[in-house]
Amino acid sequence: MNKAIHTDQAPAAIGPYSQAIRWGNVVYVSGQLPIDPASGAFAGEDIAAQTRQSLANIKNILASEGLDMSRVVKTTVMLKDIADFAAMNEVYAEFFTAPYPARAAYQVAALPRDARVEIECVAAF
Repeated sequence: MNKAIHTDQAPAAIGPYSQAIRWGNVVYVSGQLPIDPASGAFAGEDIAAQTRQSLANIKNILASEGLDMSRVVKTTVMLKDIADFAAMNEVYAEFFTAPYPARAAYQVAALPRDARVEIECVAAF
């Protein structure tokens, strides 16, 4: 009953996982690093550019299933440095409108490829 989701408009998985899984009317999007799928490189070094790319990747994965960001019900934001929270939040607000999804955000010891941010989400039809 679960369906793996893949789009070339987001970076390919860098391990044994799917970009996202659809289970019934719910889509679970794996953590998205700020990798530009066209170049395979980070979209930039600062938290704003990296947040924007991580969210663009999520947006593109959801779009491949006919969903948009208004269908996101929960996000988790992992930051390399919690001091980046305010700058991340500014960009995050560009992608969501009220009612905003539930969210957890926290600092982690490290992220793959030394990214500044990784964001995952759950969306529903």
